[in-house]
Amino acid sequence: DIIPQPLLDQYLSMTDPARAQTVDTEIAKHCAYSLPGVALTLGRQNWHCLKDTYETLASDVQWKVRRTLAFSIHELAVILGDQLTAADLVPIFNGFLKDLDEVRIGVLKHLYDFLKLLHADKRREYLYQLQEFVVTDNSRNWRFRYELAEQLILILELYNPNDVYDYLRHIALTLCSDKVSEVRWISFKLVVAILQKFYTNSANALGLNFINELVVRFRHCSKWVGRQAFAFICQVGMFSLFLCVP
Repeated sequence: DIIPQPLLDQYLSMTDPARAQTVDTEIAKHCAYSLPGVALTLGRQNWHCLKDTYETLASDVQWKVRRTLAFSIHELAVILGDQLTAADLVPIFNGFLKDLDEVRIGVLKHLYDFLKLLHADKRREYLYQLQEFVVTDNSRNWRFRYELAEQLILILELYNPNDVYDYLRHIALTLCSDKVSEVRWISFKLVVAILQKFYTNSANALGLNFINELVVRFRHCSKWVGRQAFAFICQVGMFSLFLCVP
């Protein structure tokens, strides 16, 4: 009743490997690119028409096809709603997290947009996996770590202070010691955001523990780059308490 059945059948057939050989080698990529639009047109009540096609594309041997889906999975989650997202998209999202960096960057760039759509208990499961984003296939891919820091600044609002202290704090400290200055600089902003999270939620003890850790790790660092990091953290917006620490 929404679109002609032959048109839908034609679209669904785009994942046929034979068509890639005879029509267009990138036809699967074009199919993946337009899938959120097709899903929006059909509506979530007709997602069953696209589910198998989506799963086929998500396991395509071409990383460009999987990358295309990774960049749009958050948009599809909005279209489908929380129940269908949890049932059908989360398993594919988890697969993308373990894929090549070229695919992982797609979910990383919109990590906050996807996680905020999940229920709190499901969202909390990803706290254990965020650390994996620090490790990349190519250590020189510093933009990957930069993007991680940017996303973590947004993600802070999705978790309580204890979870931030137990999981996200460690990632922030690791990124603050990155070899690339751009990554370190955005990480200093992340550190300040974490402190603000603690104090705005009256988690003063966690904030003080984190401050003491920053002092030991950076202000009293034997290397000048560590002490410089402490100065930059203060410059970004650290609390005046830092200036009084002996």
